[in-house]
Amino acid sequence: MFQRPFWISLIEKAWESRSLVWLAGVRRVGKTTLTRMFPDAKYLNCDLPSVNRRLEDPESFYQSIQPGSVIVFDEVHRLEDPARILKIGTDEFPAIKILATGSSSLAATRKFSDTLTGRKNMIYLPPVLWDECDEPFRLPDLERRLFLGGMPEIFLSGKQDSDFFSEWMDSFFARDIQELFNVHNRAAYIRLMHLLFRSSGNLISQTQLSKSCGISRPTVITYIESMKIANAIFLLPPFHGGGKREITRQPKCYAFDTGFVTFVRGWKEIREEDAGLLWEHLVLDILRSKYPAVSLFYWRDKSNREIDFIVRHPGNRVDAIECKINPGQFNFNTLKKFRIIYPEGENYCFSPRIKDPYIKKTGDFRIHYCSLAKHLQPVKM
Repeated sequence: MFQRPFWISLIEKAWESRSLVWLAGVRRVGKTTLTRMFPDAKYLNCDLPSVNRRLEDPESFYQSIQPGSVIVFDEVHRLEDPARILKIGTDEFPAIKILATGSSSLAATRKFSDTLTGRKNMIYLPPVLWDECDEPFRLPDLERRLFLGGMPEIFLSGKQDSDFFSEWMDSFFARDIQELFNVHNRAAYIRLMHLLFRSSGNLISQTQLSKSCGISRPTVITYIESMKIANAIFLLPPFHGGGKREITRQPKCYAFDTGFVTFVRGWKEIREEDAGLLWEHLVLDILRSKYPAVSLFYWRDKSNREIDFIVRHPGNRVDAIECKINPGQFNFNTLKKFRIIYPEGENYCFSPRIKDPYIKKTGDFRIHYCSLAKHLQPVKM
């Protein structure tokens, strides 16, 4: 079993401020394996009826646990009253560290009438990060990561498995959507998910998706929201505020994993012209591991000038991030237009071909060239 020190460190740091950490991520992304990397933790599989019985008296359960211990509630939403059990743990036994996992956010199920606001730190676990391909997985092969995706089972196997992707979608609908959101039109839902994965990295039109799927626009909006909550997609909003010709409403939609993008498109290899878009997905995962989702945007104006990612900091500072397979293709003209409106912030070019980070000055601009998350500056909230 590969250790994942980045995520272990992130969880341990989250415990420093709150005793409850919610680890979210799609099924089979590696949440259970990660929780098993805390060797002295008390692990509870909440799918088991025996665990439900054991937690019928949560106060007695917590009293049997030594202060300072770690408890893992894996798939905690399977419990009869998960919010009550976690609330008692955080309020009455704050010396016990709790790690709860689930595919969706707490708001996804009616069982969580209390979403434990102010009591938890939430961490999103994406597929294997590009940072991790070198260490700990020792598979620093960009084409492999882009084509197969970062679901550990497929990434480590080294080959595309259509049965895995099809079975995952069936299981995702049955356990994460049908149960939690009471959605019954499986065919329309899967069709919409395929369309979103196929156009991943692009702006979405709910009206056009409605026509393509043969369902109403309100239903499209509801389905997209459920996919967002269940972490199957990420909606990236446009950044705006200072320019009259900026895009202000239409979000970009990213699938959670490049392997699913290549699968629904029927690709058998990565074409050179497609690698850049897929690389954006890997950079987005890096950004989501470093920054809160509310800090992330893209920027585009009505002349189709675009910056891939914007990170908003408190005050007037905004960082601009471009994703390039070839760092020589960085577009300085677009950056100049953006910086006329938003002069404060750092500029980055993320490229997998950069081994050692460096800074390049062009006119009045300073650009950081890098490929790993550790070179980004943190957001101080």
